[in-house]
Amino acid sequence: MIKTNNIICVLVFLSLTGCAVGPDYKKPDVIPPTTFKEEANHWKLAEPRDHTPRGKWWEVYGDIQLNALVQQVAISNQNIHSAEAQYRQALALLGAARARYFPTVTGNFAHTRGQGTSSTNSGVTIPGNPTAAITDTNRLLMSASWEVDLWGRIGRTVELNQASAEASAADLQSALLSVQSTLVQTYFQLRINDAQRKLLEQTTIAYKRSLQITQNRYEAGIAGRSDVVQADTQLKSTQAQAIDLGVQRAQFEHAIAVLIGKAPSNFFLKPSSILPNLPEFPAGLPSELLERRPDIAAAERRIQAANAQIGVTQAAFFPSLILGASTGYQSSLLSNLISLPRRVWSLGPTIAATVFDGGLRSSQKEQAIALFDKSVADYRQIVLAGFQEVEDNLSTLRILSEEAKVQLEARQSAQESVTLFNNQYIAGTVSYLNVVTAQATALDADIRSLNIIGRSLVANAALLKALGGDWRERSI
Repeated sequence: MIKTNNIICVLVFLSLTGCAVGPDYKKPDVIPPTTFKEEANHWKLAEPRDHTPRGKWWEVYGDIQLNALVQQVAISNQNIHSAEAQYRQALALLGAARARYFPTVTGNFAHTRGQGTSSTNSGVTIPGNPTAAITDTNRLLMSASWEVDLWGRIGRTVELNQASAEASAADLQSALLSVQSTLVQTYFQLRINDAQRKLLEQTTIAYKRSLQITQNRYEAGIAGRSDVVQADTQLKSTQAQAIDLGVQRAQFEHAIAVLIGKAPSNFFLKPSSILPNLPEFPAGLPSELLERRPDIAAAERRIQAANAQIGVTQAAFFPSLILGASTGYQSSLLSNLISLPRRVWSLGPTIAATVFDGGLRSSQKEQAIALFDKSVADYRQIVLAGFQEVEDNLSTLRILSEEAKVQLEARQSAQESVTLFNNQYIAGTVSYLNVVTAQATALDADIRSLNIIGRSLVANAALLKALGGDWRERSI
């Protein structure tokens, strides 16, 4: 008994001091630009902080209806439910991996009835001899087995599943941020559509007045029939434009319904021409904002999982050690089964190793190394794509801001042109074609201004997504 205890102590000590094979994880190097082109001398490099709060970033637009819609995404969107279920699955796999640290204990009861063997006078054993006694055997056993993690295989497996679970959690946050951003951008496009429709309706009212004036002048013999036809054509074309906007609006409304987990037939968003606020980004935004992106965090943790998988495949080259023990009772009678004379037990280690596998383990290790290299490349590509996404939207906002100033001047000139040509037409110095042309130019300038606002709102929301959330959340 003393020797057995000594063996067990040595094995436990080895399990606690055993080395984990395989490389320890080290974050891969990434060489991003030192600054963003659009924010030169303001951005700095820092460490990933994907756990930093992202805030209710959509509230910066000051739209109550939008706030209510975005809140429903986490509750009803089916893509988010799918990502959440995948995260729970990853946690369950992690729990299963951690369970390998502990022994497995099983219990069983068996009752058998059978005929044994008997021997002849010559000493030859005759199996199944009819003269042999038929006996009953009852067994009540409890056994335990525990794999000693000498080479760190279990530890690496836990590390792998831990990293996979964290990557799955980041995937969930990435999916949530993506759906929220898509909803916000779609909502902006719908509101711009409403504003354009209102503009066309107001323009239609103005064109009706122009048509009435032209008809009055025609009836008075001052204007020709061609002027009436031109005015009527312009009015009908504008009315057609307003109707056509309904197709696009219906599609935006249907998309929003699906994003919040509702059937399009059960969702209606009341038209409103009030546009959301367009927030301005302050100069010198910290680079920590980009580092909160959950897709970057997920990619990095997949590298860690792939690194741990290398350790798992390397541990397969070494023998495994399993400590086993069992105890219980065995008797032909149930009445005296649980008694000291009927007690049986066993205790001892088992060492198992694969002697030949035709290169299977080597191939599995090469596969794990290749997966690690792929994960590193994917991570670096996602980081570069993140920098590109920020740069794209920063430049878009800057250029649209400049364009909006010029377009405002164009609108003012177009409105002045309409007034001048109207007066000249009434005075009889120009034809009605000049009035129609000026009005069409003014309407086009108004629509372009709305389009610039809409594109700016969409780019603004895309930049917030690229930065991982609200820039005002500074808790690190």
